[in-house]
Amino acid sequence: MSSSPKVLFGFHAVGVRMKTAPQSIIEVYYEATRRDARMRQFVERAREAGVRLIEADALRIAKLAGSHGHQGVAARVQEIAMVKSLDDLLDQLEADGVAAPLLLVLDGVTDPHNLGACLRVADGAGVHAVIAPKDNAAGINATVAKVASGAAETVPYFMVTNLARTLNELKERNIWCIGTSGDAQQSIYDVDLKGPVALVLGAEGDGMRQLTRKTCDQLVKIPMKGAVESLNVSVASGVCLYEAVRQRG
Repeated sequence: MSSSPKVLFGFHAVGVRMKTAPQSIIEVYYEATRRDARMRQFVERAREAGVRLIEADALRIAKLAGSHGHQGVAARVQEIAMVKSLDDLLDQLEADGVAAPLLLVLDGVTDPHNLGACLRVADGAGVHAVIAPKDNAAGINATVAKVASGAAETVPYFMVTNLARTLNELKERNIWCIGTSGDAQQSIYDVDLKGPVALVLGAEGDGMRQLTRKTCDQLVKIPMKGAVESLNVSVASGVCLYEAVRQRG
């Protein structure tokens, strides 16, 4: 069985769903031969949440998860309805009086582990949405959900048909689009991130596509003091997003 968006695995991913939406869980499979403290605590929390528990061996859980990195737990779940479109989300933020949305735009991030790590950072920094192109980008799957440690459940992720057009639409809403590039003149630490901002990062190596780069309002760099030329995209996301968090107090 291949991995599916309706299957979550790993303690964090399943644990967050139990905490935020236990009613959406169909059943939880757990490796009954594991009797360590972490598993005991997990099973106890599942029983408290009223979740249906099914004992299973590691092979069955691996088949369900589509991965051997399941840590002995997997869950079949109903998908949670998130906001259907980026426009709807931005309209809702405006209605809620959110004056300075913080968005993360990922151009060309195809590795599910990198996407999962970016979503985890985005959740921690209070990002309102993550945006990526439909082509040449990773979608949400069970591996992404596992690496994201529950953030795939909490951070809206929008895959758009035309990323440059979407950036222009953000600009029409007075959201400043700041791209990251190693050859930019300004540092991320020298720009004002307190207003409505979309931080645009490309995959390590190739970086942003040329059209994406040209569409940004401004380019900044992360100062690199050593021999390596660039950071992993999830690390770079963390640096940029938490500078925004620091400035916003």
